[in-house]
Amino acid sequence: MNVHEYQAKALFREFGVAVPDGRLATTPEEAERAAKALGSSVVVVKAQVHAGGRGKAGGVKLARSAAEAKTAASEILGMTLHTPQTPPEGKLVRKVYVEAGSNIVKEYYFAILFDRSAEKYALVASTEGGMEIEVVAEKTPDKILTCMVDPNVGLCEYQARDLGFRLGLDGAQVNKFVPFAKGLFELFIAKDCSQVEINPLVLTAEGDLFALDGKLNFDDNALYRHPEIAELRDPDEEDERERAAKEIDLAYVGLDGNIGCMVNGAGLAMATLDMIHYCGGKPANFLDAGGGADKEKVKEAFKLILRDENVEAILVNIFGGIVRCDLIAEGVVAAADDLGVKVPLVVRLQGTKAAEGRAILAKSNLNITPAETLKEAGELAVAAVKGAA
Repeated sequence: MNVHEYQAKALFREFGVAVPDGRLATTPEEAERAAKALGSSVVVVKAQVHAGGRGKAGGVKLARSAAEAKTAASEILGMTLHTPQTPPEGKLVRKVYVEAGSNIVKEYYFAILFDRSAEKYALVASTEGGMEIEVVAEKTPDKILTCMVDPNVGLCEYQARDLGFRLGLDGAQVNKFVPFAKGLFELFIAKDCSQVEINPLVLTAEGDLFALDGKLNFDDNALYRHPEIAELRDPDEEDERERAAKEIDLAYVGLDGNIGCMVNGAGLAMATLDMIHYCGGKPANFLDAGGGADKEKVKEAFKLILRDENVEAILVNIFGGIVRCDLIAEGVVAAADDLGVKVPLVVRLQGTKAAEGRAILAKSNLNITPAETLKEAGELAVAAVKGAA
């Protein structure tokens, strides 16, 4: 789960992480009042969407008066923001964050995540803050600094100090960096974060260190322990289909292809997507119906897939381990009939009662093509799309 910048910074404050003062606004008038309340000679008006790259897309503007802040907010609110991190249709800006300006001397990058290969937490930092960290890592990997933290020990002060000096900070600045880094690490652990990212972390002319931006990602599986975090969800920022899938316990991620996929099991779903690519097609979604998929789930899965107007064929790939293939076949037939599915269906059933399931599909008199192997299923789905075209 992601949160907005203003929500992330509120959590930063709880853990003693320094951030500039700011106010949320949903109208130009509120932005004007916020700028007056901050009392800063310069304020920054920032679009609040779940995406990076806002500045380059016109979603971040400087204002040197409350009137300018009102004008900036009127330009940003209601705009559709397009960045490399937004979906193709962009993100509608519904609120802005008005923040006091900072007298920036230097920008840094700082993040915390879990390195699964090392089974340790990783603090990642760079002197090249404010830039796309992926580009920095690719072109100048020597500028990416890493500090590995043992989960059984936690972040030690000497590790934070060492990282601060490696960033080129002087003694006084390092003394401010240490509590900054430790506060973020405490937040990461306490709230079950999957990632904390600050880009940029800035050093001001006054010698202060501020988180000028903030991104927090949380482990969805741990949200039951943090109702206060779950309340921060913004449904407007989530894909409508993905939100609907969560409500019925389906794992769904929308993609940009035209072959809808319904599979039981995440690994099998990934293999199915790979096979579609291998056969020359493009999947429209990742959908894991789970090992215990039943008729009702199958029907709801079809509804989700068919919400995508780009879908020209559907590939159903089921392995009957826990679930029986004949029951899945009955669910596929019932759903296709009830929903009036017009696009071609390719169905691969393997495992428990697979033969019985295929027999049910054959008797359905619907536009369903059975497949034996995964490769055959991929080829048939791609061929169905080409045939429709």
